[in-house]
Parts: sequence; C-alpha cells; structure tokens
Amino acid sequence: MSNPSIKKIDNKYNFKIEYKLINNKELLKSRLSEIPKSSGCYLFKDIDNNLLYIGKSKTLRSRVSSYFNNFLDLTPRLNLMVRQITEIEIIITDSEYEALNLESNLIKTNKPYFNILLKDDKKYPYLCITWSEKYPRIFITRRRRNRNKLDRYYGPYVDVGVLRKTLFTIKKIFPLRQRPRPVYKDRTCLNYSIGRCPGVCQEIISSEDYKKTMKQVSMIFQGRNNDLEVFLEKKMFQYSNELDYEKAAKVRDQISGLKLLTESQKISIPDSSVNRDIFGIVSEKNVASIQIFQMRSGKLIGRIGYSQKLNNQDEILILQRVLEEHYMNVEGVEIPSEILLQQKLPKQTTLEDWLTELRKKKVKLINPKRNKKYATVEMVLKNAKLELDRILNGIQDNELAIEDLTQILELSDQPKRIEGYDISHIQGTDPVASQVVFIDGIPSKQNYRKYKIKDSNVFLGHSDDFASIYEVILRRFRKWSRFKNNGGDFSIFRDKKNSKLSNELFSDWPDLIMIDGGKGQLNAAIKALIELNLEEEVTICSLAKKNEEIFIPGISKPLNTDQNQKGVLLLRRIRDEAHRFALSFHRNKRSKRMNRSQLSQIVGLGPSRIKELLQHFKSIDAIRIASKEELSKVKGLGKNTADEIYDYFHEI
Repeated sequence: MSNPSIKKIDNKYNFKIEYKLINNKELLKSRLSEIPKSSGCYLFKDIDNNLLYIGKSKTLRSRVSSYFNNFLDLTPRLNLMVRQITEIEIIITDSEYEALNLESNLIKTNKPYFNILLKDDKKYPYLCITWSEKYPRIFITRRRRNRNKLDRYYGPYVDVGVLRKTLFTIKKIFPLRQRPRPVYKDRTCLNYSIGRCPGVCQEIISSEDYKKTMKQVSMIFQGRNNDLEVFLEKKMFQYSNELDYEKAAKVRDQISGLKLLTESQKISIPDSSVNRDIFGIVSEKNVASIQIFQMRSGKLIGRIGYSQKLNNQDEILILQRVLEEHYMNVEGVEIPSEILLQQKLPKQTTLEDWLTELRKKKVKLINPKRNKKYATVEMVLKNAKLELDRILNGIQDNELAIEDLTQILELSDQPKRIEGYDISHIQGTDPVASQVVFIDGIPSKQNYRKYKIKDSNVFLGHSDDFASIYEVILRRFRKWSRFKNNGGDFSIFRDKKNSKLSNELFSDWPDLIMIDGGKGQLNAAIKALIELNLEEEVTICSLAKKNEEIFIPGISKPLNTDQNQKGVLLLRRIRDEAHRFALSFHRNKRSKRMNRSQLSQIVGLGPSRIKELLQHFKSIDAIRIASKEELSKVKGLGKNTADEIYDYFHEI
C-alpha cells in the first residue's frame, strides 16, 4: 500500500513534505478505510520509511484504528510511536495463527524500533512500592516482571549498598511497616511501641492514611526532596498553630532526617534551582554502559545504570532508547526541566515535545559543548567508563572459563547454553530434580525448571538417583526426539551464524548438559538419550563431587584436570547452583507434604478443606494458635470442624 503524499520531491529544490497521520485527519481516514477487516499483520513506518512497529490482529481495521481513536489514552511508549507514523502497510493472512507466525518472523527479521524493548537488567536493583496492596510495601528487588501494574518501580540503581542505607534511613524517618509479615497474630510488636511502625499488622492506621505517608516517601525516590521538605514544613506549622506540639515535633524530626539524608550529596552545577538529568554512554567490545545522574536543586540525588549489548547498533540510538524507556516508567512530576546529553539524538525534537507533554511544562534536551555543564557530562561519562570496565572484566572471566571448558571437553564450538541437572530427596521421599541454565557463563534463572520424580520405584526407603536422572533426561528431550523423527535438521543448531533462522527460536536447545554425579549418573542420562535416538546430538558430561572429576561418554576414567582451573570452576558453579535449586524445591515439597499429612489426621478434614486452611492461615503454626472463632471463619469450615481442629492442637 503506497502513499505518494508522504514524500514530495521537486527537481529544483529536492525537498520532502512530512505527513504524520495523527495530524492529517483526511489522510488518516483514507488510510484506515483501505484496511481490510480480515486477519493479518500491520506495519507502522515513519517519514524515512523505517519500521516503527509490527503487530497482528484477527480484525485488522479495528485494531489499527484503536491506536488513533484512543490516542490520548495510550501508554507513553505507544503515544510516542503514534506521533511518528506516516505510513501503514498491511499483510493479509488466511488465519490468526498464520498472522501470529508471520508477526514473530517479521519482528525477528526486522527488529522494529518499538517492538524491541530493553530487558530488565538483573545486575542492578530496583526499588518497588506495591500500591496494589491495601498497605503498600517498599522493598529492593532485581525483577520487575509478573507484578501488578499499579506497583511502581524506581531505578535501576547502580550501588545497592547506598540504596539499602537510604531505605534504612527512610524507615527511621517515616513510620512504615518494617516487616513483610506480622510477628504476632493479635498484637503489635516493638516497632509500634517505639514509633517505627504505625501498627499496620493490626490495622491501627487506616489504609488511606498509610498511603499518604508512603506518597511522601515516594517523593524522595522521585527526586522531589525539596518539594517534600516544603510540604512537611507547612504541615509542621499547621500542627503548631493547632497547638498539637507532639505531632509538630514528629514532623520536625522528619525534616531533620530528610536534610541528613541528602547532606552528603555535594556535587553541584550552576543554576542550583534547576532540576537536571545527565545521560552518558560509552561502549567497547559490543557492550554499552549507560549512566544517568539525577540532580535536583544542584545536588546529586540518584545514580541509575544500564548495560546493553550493541549488536551492531549505533550507541547514540541505544542512548535514545534508554532515555525513552526511562521516562516511560516515571510520573510527569519526576521529569526535570533540563536533560544534558553528550550529543544530539536523532529524534531530539520529537522527544522534547513528548517529554513536555508528559511533564506539562517545557523540557529541554541540551548538548553542552563547554563550561561546567559540559564538565558534568564528562563526569557522567567517566562513571560510565568505570562501570563498563567492571562489566567487561566479568565478561572476560566468563569467556576464559568457557574457552577453557571447550578445551577440556574437546568441543568444536564454545558452549553458549549449558544446562545442569541434580536430584534431591531424603531416603526416597519427595524426590525432585532441577534443571539450571547458564548462558555465556551467567545464570539464566528465567529458564530454570523443576521436575517431580514420577518413577514408582522411587519411594520411602528406596532411592534411585540413576532412575531419576534417566526419567528427567527422557522428559526434557522427548520433544527433540520427535523433532528428529519428523525429519528435523540438527545442523541448524551447530551453524547458528549462517542460519537464516533466529537463534531465539532455538534457545531451548543446550550446547552442553552437565549431570551432577559420577560415571553411574552419566550412564543413566546416556541411556535415556539412546532411547530417544539423540546420543549423537547432545553433548554431555558429569561432575563428581568427591574429587571434582569430569566424566564424558566413551571413557571410563575421569579427564585429567585441575580442580581450580577456570573451566572446572565454571562446571562447579553450575553444579552447585543445580544442587541449591533442587534442594530448595525438595524442602518446599516436603514441608507442604508434612503440613498436609498432619492436618489429614483430623476428623472431617479432606483435601479441599486442608487447602482452604493453609491458604487462609499460611502455616501450621498459625492454625495451631488460632482460636475456634478464627477457625470457623475459614471458607467451608463449620463450627464442629473448627472445634475438631482446635481440640486436636490443644489436647492435654
């Protein structure tokens, strides 16, 4: 679908006229009317014919129209995207399933600007406030996924030590809940008595009042310390005028604590009344380090960091993406009036307009070339370089370990994805297995898997690690056996560089698997692979604990290695992580079984009522100390059953 109106070329002047669809109602209406109502994919493009976004829909016209009809209600990211659309291309498919496959392939091939977002950087911590809860919690986390959309995240912060100290100080200044769970069921703890907690566990403070306090705390992480100080001073004078001197004194102490919190922030630049963010990026060996310094009223109140692989992209485009995503995740009041950058961004004017609309006040993107503002940008770049050196040193260590492991096992290619397996049980009870995944020598926890051993020959008093390993490997690679039997070509995994298919499609395929154990465990895994007809496809080894010995197929004796060489140390890290993960899962499973086993002895309690009890009280100890009235409040429990439970735990 062409659009001759997008670029108008004149032989004399060679100029182009830009028609952004959102600003041209007639052209937009014409384009939308041309879109069919069938299933397919839509491609949004900008003035330079660059792909902005690729999507799919069962009903193309209504889906594409929704971007423009609800323009003001879109998220900041989509709002910014729609502002740049000058052309819409359509590819029709016969079904929604075909559209899904086509969309996936198009995104992987073209990597449109607004489809590919920066992933969470688990290296750096975030601060989270759970506004979705009745009494919000505030805590440090390294993951932003799978949480309620009402929760707010601040960061990522470069120095977790400083962040912990800040949070500790804040909990001394403001009365906040100090624990994720109450110490006592029916009374407050010491924190309430000394004024550190407002009695959240017993709901002494209302949810509305507690959220007001948390709102003040959030202002600190928004960089609005001065605004908060002014607010608290007004509140202190109000209490003083009302002769409520006790409350006024508490607010006075909060103001003093707030000043102490920021007194160590000595870095300053001219125009101290102006709020600024300073962005800087440096790159080396395909890795970029980005630093953001947040300066409010001349003081450094926050230092945020990102790292990102360049993948042949210009580092300034990476910096622009970081800037966009950083401000997509903040409130308008957090955006400063000035943003200093080391050089001009490709979409700088568009970004200024977008940020101005978010902030409701003018925002300038400045590229200083001299004086103190330039020196400040240079300071940020020095910090980014320091962090990049630290990142590269870690990467270099992993690369050396992988290279050494490649030589030890005599592999043709360096293993990118390594999987480790371990079994955990106590004399055959609650047998489980773990699968951990290391990519480029770094744990990839989102790819970990747990297995409950189903073999009937493994039971109380009879453990069989060999049978358990055999079962796990059989279950893990069964789908790949089907892939091979259906004519699948495994050479695409070995020749990833030359494959036209995206590596992400095959991220589940390991370059190496490691079994925790000796020759016996290794043979059990090989037996499973032979049954699956994959013994020639899978590269496998085992690591025995006793002497840290490595075994490989076809050789009865362990390989001649040093326990402390880098490749062996990498396998040991994987083995220890697999053991930790398996043990954690086993303990959890055993604890649940023991709880259910104890409750199942009570007359009138079946599986569904046991489930309701544990969901309500969370633990056996809480059920044990509960009163008859509290027990009777559980869904599905009558008075007689509540009496039976109470009597069971209170027999003399």
